[in-house]
Amino acid sequence: MKTLFISIALLSTITVTIAQGKVNDSIPVENLEEVLVRSVRVTADSPVAHSNIGKKELEERNLGQDIPYMLSYLPSVVTTSDAGAGVGYTYIRVRGSDGSRVNVTLNGVPFNDAESQGTFFVNLPDFTSSVQSLQLQRGVGTSTNGSGAFGASLNLLTDAASEKAFGEFSNSYGSYETRKHNVKFSSGLLKEHIEISGRLSTIKSEGYIDRATSDLKSYFLQGAYVADNTLIKALAFGGNEETYQAWNGIDAETLENDRTFNPSGIYTDSDGATKFYDKEVDDYSQDHYQILWNQRFNNTWSTNVSLNYTYGRGYFEQYKEDQDFADYGLISIELGGEMIQTTDLIRRRWLNNNFYAANANANYKNNQLDITGGVFYSYYGGDHFGEVIWAQNAGGLEIRDRYYSGNGDKNEFTAFAKANYKVNETWGVYVDIQERFVSYRTSGFTSDVVPLIERRKHSFFNPKAGISFQMNKRNQLYASYGRAHREPRRSDFEQGIFTPEVLDDFELGWRNSSEKIKLNANVFYMDYKDQLVLTGAIDDVGAPIRATSGKSYRLGIEIDAAIAISEKMRLVPNIAISSNKNVDFVTSRDGSLVNLGATNISFSPEIVAANRIEYRPVKNLQLALLSKYVGEQFMGNIDSETSKLESYFINDFNVVYTLDTVPVVKSIVFSGLVSNIFNKKYVSNGYFYTFDDTWTDPNIVTTIEGAGYYPQAEINFLVGATIKF
Repeated sequence: MKTLFISIALLSTITVTIAQGKVNDSIPVENLEEVLVRSVRVTADSPVAHSNIGKKELEERNLGQDIPYMLSYLPSVVTTSDAGAGVGYTYIRVRGSDGSRVNVTLNGVPFNDAESQGTFFVNLPDFTSSVQSLQLQRGVGTSTNGSGAFGASLNLLTDAASEKAFGEFSNSYGSYETRKHNVKFSSGLLKEHIEISGRLSTIKSEGYIDRATSDLKSYFLQGAYVADNTLIKALAFGGNEETYQAWNGIDAETLENDRTFNPSGIYTDSDGATKFYDKEVDDYSQDHYQILWNQRFNNTWSTNVSLNYTYGRGYFEQYKEDQDFADYGLISIELGGEMIQTTDLIRRRWLNNNFYAANANANYKNNQLDITGGVFYSYYGGDHFGEVIWAQNAGGLEIRDRYYSGNGDKNEFTAFAKANYKVNETWGVYVDIQERFVSYRTSGFTSDVVPLIERRKHSFFNPKAGISFQMNKRNQLYASYGRAHREPRRSDFEQGIFTPEVLDDFELGWRNSSEKIKLNANVFYMDYKDQLVLTGAIDDVGAPIRATSGKSYRLGIEIDAAIAISEKMRLVPNIAISSNKNVDFVTSRDGSLVNLGATNISFSPEIVAANRIEYRPVKNLQLALLSKYVGEQFMGNIDSETSKLESYFINDFNVVYTLDTVPVVKSIVFSGLVSNIFNKKYVSNGYFYTFDDTWTDPNIVTTIEGAGYYPQAEINFLVGATIKF
């Protein structure tokens, strides 16, 4: 903490020194909407690898798929879907790091679940329709709120207040009975200061995988007060999702013969017939309430204050066969002279949580210096409990009997200061310091009815620094270093893991910009200590299990470009080539510990590439071919052939046509997306596990390997129309 205060004092001294000098009147006045995310975003010339997507680009493919699929074609990004077609539970990996290691903020407020650290965009269906812009930073990036970024950080800015009134109706339909309907409106500025806007959406899909249905509903409401130097927003948004479970995957033989088969909910009835439980679903609701206040005092000083409350609650329901009474606190019963100790039952595992957050930032900016400092505090309280809602043999069961209950409380306080200083027209310096204080307490029992009582406190100092060199008008070089720490999550505690991770991230980049070509090249070296890598295995609810790998690293290069071939055609390619290694990986094999030396980190392909070819043959018509290549990857960390996912190359075709000569309405926008146009049968995700066979031969321990797969959709389509008033 002392180090942090000294660093902040030094930055403050720089601020005062510069402020005392003469300020140029030509300093651009920043849009107050952008101040909302200033503390977590970087500018175009910052020494951080990043990509921006604006509203127009998001609208082109916004036909019902989740936000991860809007990012599919960015550098180093891999996406996947349980249901196979981008609706329902979807996931993102960046530089090989899964979504729980991608820090996500909504208007600067953390979205990652505080306990699991996961990002579940299924809880905010159709949120893309309310996003003004987003920025994906790769690597450690700039300081942000919430758990540290170990692969990337994604921050989303919601819709800006509209000066003019408008209304929109959107409808889309496609493969697997996928359909989306939404309505948006804005009052425009009433009496030049007040705006009220909102959105209601519903999305339904049968899913590519059998019974992987989705029934999603969401809302977004905004009230805004706008003045020359003041912007105050009150937001309420959220959603409810009911998705049929599809997290069990299938084995290799089933993948070959029946790739859409879904084993979730399977059971055998009293007549010996195989059936599927119709309510094997995940049902969860989440509501977010935010108050955002941006104040500009003059051309150099501005502040931002935000308050947030998030309320989440829901369950997943499962039919379980032959369950032991003892595991549910039930007593044995006698039927017909026979003692019964097992039963078929239906259970629900509940999560009820509350998340409070407060954030305050101040910014000073002139032609040479841009400095931001602030504090962040959050509190999370989560209750976990399970209940049996039906049992074939009751064994003393009471209605909705709870068989386990536990909770977790997490407090976080963060203070940060960051500055960009323009030394002259050639050199720029970036400094970013942050300290996080985290305390986490668990009590009660896990879903396996095992006690989990832990109290942990962490203090993390995360310095970052960078330098940029403007060679000429077209070329810029930059170099940066960043350190990040990340605390274990609740499921890690259940695995006996309590050690935080540490990452040192070194980046070196080159940017070239001309009238027709924009090119970015970035080399990174991410050095980890005690990295929590995915083992490949999953638990009984499909969540990935992690293990500490000791020393590991990711070394790679990313190149992305935007090339104007002509006035009508543009190419947007990118490629990432990397080596991702555990340095000395130790595993248990055939009853002994074995050091395998350098092994590949799980779910980390060496090559990820994408391209977008845009063609505008006539006014208001855009055609685009989108291509994605993901190289082979291992689902475990022992380089087993059983754990290998084959590479895949898929292509999508997107068309957007705007009709702006229709009476009464402003315009009608028609859009279509044909995904996987060459009908590639591919798998983008799966799991890998091992277990020791000690019973075939009691004198020999034999390690057995196995794998499961999540097949993705073959050729499929979505078409839609948006009527704008």
